[in-house]
Amino acid sequence: MKELAQHVALVTGAARNIGRAIACDLADAGADLVLVARSDRAGLDETAALVHAKGGKALVIQADITKEDEVAALMSAITKDFGQLDIVVNNAALRAEDEFEEITLAQWREVMAVNLDGNFLVTRGAMALVKKSKAGAIINMGGLTAYTGAAKRAHVVAAKAALDGLTKALAHEFAPLGITVNLVSPGLIDTARHGRSAGQPDHHKRHATLLGRRGLPEEVASMVRHLAGPHGRYITGQTIHVNGGVYLP
Repeated sequence: MKELAQHVALVTGAARNIGRAIACDLADAGADLVLVARSDRAGLDETAALVHAKGGKALVIQADITKEDEVAALMSAITKDFGQLDIVVNNAALRAEDEFEEITLAQWREVMAVNLDGNFLVTRGAMALVKKSKAGAIINMGGLTAYTGAAKRAHVVAAKAALDGLTKALAHEFAPLGITVNLVSPGLIDTARHGRSAGQPDHHKRHATLLGRRGLPEEVASMVRHLAGPHGRYITGQTIHVNGGVYLP
């Protein structure tokens, strides 16, 4: 039996790139998936098709994770369709680049809402189900610049750095429930970027990995699979960097 058989995993930002790779790897491990994105229904359907090809079930839901009522509706749908939730992967993020003096309060709050508030709302909403799991795992997705800093990313860096603290706090709080909480921090990953995140980030141009190449979404996904599975049950409160050696903590 595969290591995540009879498990249900929620992945936000699952329409493409790292989120899609995570969903596919968890499906390969035997999990059924709840796939969430705000607007890219076509991308979610493509991810769902890949999950189905691996033998997994996929519940596709468009939801804005920054809105409390939509998160509540999401959790109700999971309860109705699966009746359980074992793994939460908070992957959705907005990675805009703006000169600091040009960042409006609305732009600041937009980035904070997606990158930090969304993690809070989804994790809080999921707890009623995850607490019932015998192998609950919360996995937050960080970012390289939270540790190196980066120009034109004050809002993103601040939000991602806050996730490190949130992860540690929740690891303490959820440990008595047998729930692990970790943060995976990808760095210099070869992904397609759209909208305000389009184009090669400035910090990508300024850094090089020790391994001499960019990482693949699948290499990040494999770490998430490990943390979600039975071999990751003694790991909690940790930040794990998947970055080819571009940053050495």
